[in-house]
Formats: sequence, C-alpha cells, structure tokens
Amino acid sequence: MSEEKTYVEYSKGVNGFDKVTLREVRGCSAEGVAYTVGHTMRAGHARSRCLNLKEGVKIYLYGGQVTSWKNEYGEELLFVSSKVLSMYATSLILNPGVTSHTFYECRLRVTLGPGGDLMLTSRIRNTNTDGKSFTFTFAYHTYFAVSDISEVRVEGLETLDYLDNLKSRERFTEQGDAIIFESEVDKVCLGTPTKLAILDHERKRTFVLRKDGLPDAVVWNPWDRKAKSIPDFGDEEYKHMLCVEAACVEKPITLKPGEEWRGRQELSAVPSSYCSGQLDPQKALQGS
Repeated sequence: MSEEKTYVEYSKGVNGFDKVTLREVRGCSAEGVAYTVGHTMRAGHARSRCLNLKEGVKIYLYGGQVTSWKNEYGEELLFVSSKVLSMYATSLILNPGVTSHTFYECRLRVTLGPGGDLMLTSRIRNTNTDGKSFTFTFAYHTYFAVSDISEVRVEGLETLDYLDNLKSRERFTEQGDAIIFESEVDKVCLGTPTKLAILDHERKRTFVLRKDGLPDAVVWNPWDRKAKSIPDFGDEEYKHMLCVEAACVEKPITLKPGEEWRGRQELSAVPSSYCSGQLDPQKALQGS
C-alpha cells in the first residue's frame, strides 16, 4: 500500500446512511455511520457528532457510531449483532431538571493511528447563556469481538469497588485477580486505572484499553437468558462479545456555562504473551 493511497473513503451503509471508512498503511481500518448535515444540539439530544480526521477531513456523525474496526489481517475486532435492526442515533441524556432551553455542544473525534489503534476523543461544552449549569454521565459503549466468552478475562480491575447492576447497584469489592465470565455480568467498576487489558485466550489476543477523564469502567455480558430477551441480539451471540466501557458514572460531571469536559479512549489489539502456558497481561498493562 503506497503512501499516496487515499485514507478516507465514503460510501453508503445500512439504511442508506453515509459511511466513512478510515484506512492506514498496514491495512487496518475503521468505519463509522455518517450524516452529512450538522444540527444544533439542544433539548437533551445529541443530534450530531463531529468527526475530525488528522488528514483534515471534517464530517458530522449521525449517532457517533463506529461500526467496524479491523486489524491488518482483515479480522473484525468489534462486535455487531447479526440481528441488528437499524443504525439509530444516540441520545445524550441529561438530568431530568435540564429544560428544553438547555444548549450544549458535543463533539466526537475518531482517529485511526499508524499502528491501527482506534482513538475516540469526546468534548462536551456548556453553551448556555442564561447562567445555568448542567450535569451528565458518560460512557463509550464498546463491544469487543471475542472467540469464546468463557475463555476471556479482564485484568486491571482487581480489588476495586464496583456497583452490581444485577443487585440494585449494591456496592461490592472485586475479590478475584481478574474478572471471568460464567454467568451474566453487569457492573460498574469504580476508580479504575487508566489502562485495562481484555485477554482472549483462544485467539491469543489482548485488547488494551487506555482512557483519560473517565474514572469508571462498565463490564457487561448478557449471558444466555437475557440474550434471548433482546430483540436485536442473537440467542448465542453472547458467547462472542464483551462490552467494556470507559465511563464516568458514579460521580456525574457538572459544567457551568462556558466550561468544557473532555474524555478519551484508545483501543489497541496486540498478541498475547505467554508465561508457563498462561496469558500474561502484565506486558500489556505495564507497557507504554
């Protein structure tokens, strides 16, 4: 692939939405659903997100959805259900007290790095002119494609407190040396480090998640029973996905007029190293 190759491609995607594909010289790629007309964001809805590419291209994303991320071998790294009904916009839900006169700006920057790393940077700014603040929580809903959920573990969250959404958000402390999956998991881990590792034993692959401005991490897998109750989710697809979200949940963010919040998530996929036949996450967690 020559250096002169076009790195940004435009085409039609699901339901006729414009699709943007980013590529880098090794063959890695990322795709997003795009909507070419920008809108003012108001009344609690994120009607448009801004995508800035380092090549200088600027478009508006409808719903801010990155729908594909592939490595240099063409392997899909993100999970999208085969039963997905449509590509919907994502609402930015504010506190119930926020009125229809609240104005704010939300921007999402998507970058595909030279090594195939996928970087998302979000900025939310309070543009009110009436002196009112607003409060919100935030999460990147990242669904990783995995070989077999029973062979996956999440490192970096051990000994931390978490809120268990399966038990009315009761607070517990993580006891194991990693999160493993033998049944439904839906938890918000609190005060998490800036780097997490998701180890896929069967594929000998480790996802490394780096984050800034997002102190929490949501971990979710619906398992068999709940998967069957989700209309746009295959009955057996829970075996091949894991949701790990860089988030700010426990302590909502409050912005005064003119203030801006920024959050960032960087994803990379690296070969897993082995030590005595077991996956060794320390190389991923301690590396730069």
